[in-house]
Amino acid sequence: MPLRSSPPADPDRRRVIFTGIAGVAALVAAGWIVATTRAMPSAGPAMSAGATNLLRALVPAFLDGALPEAGVERARAVDDTVAAVATAIAGLPPVTRDELNALFTILSFAPVRIAFAGVDGDWRDARGSDVAGFVDRLRKSRWAVKRVAYDALHQLIFAAWYADPRAWPAIGYPGPPHLA
Repeated sequence: MPLRSSPPADPDRRRVIFTGIAGVAALVAAGWIVATTRAMPSAGPAMSAGATNLLRALVPAFLDGALPEAGVERARAVDDTVAAVATAIAGLPPVTRDELNALFTILSFAPVRIAFAGVDGDWRDARGSDVAGFVDRLRKSRWAVKRVAYDALHQLIFAAWYADPRAWPAIGYPGPPHLA
């Protein structure tokens, strides 16, 4: 009697198995990210290197056209804006600092950075067009959590930049009134 081979696995069964494996992998990754985030101090004036690199990449994308054109002045403006963001984060409530720290940690995690942001190298090496595309996708996303991340980053970066007196002439702001 010939041996009968078993029928091929049902495509729906394969999908369930694959989804289960992918779900377990996602939970393991999320657990690692949460554990890493809790082990790290809350974002403050001395942010992690990952957060600093992320912000250095994001600042030019958010402030396209507002920053000095190039060179030392542009680099100084980006660095000063990143430092001002760190100072602003330090003044936020602990829960908000922790949420931002989690966002920075997640976006610095290579698999998430590649899949979510489309940036295959470290943030410090990211091409401006890739970062601008990521920012635009965040802003236009149908997922509320992505739009919330965009809004948080947008507000922090814009507040840090426009609090800097070097940004005031471009918007016609004469500065705070002088009190006698």
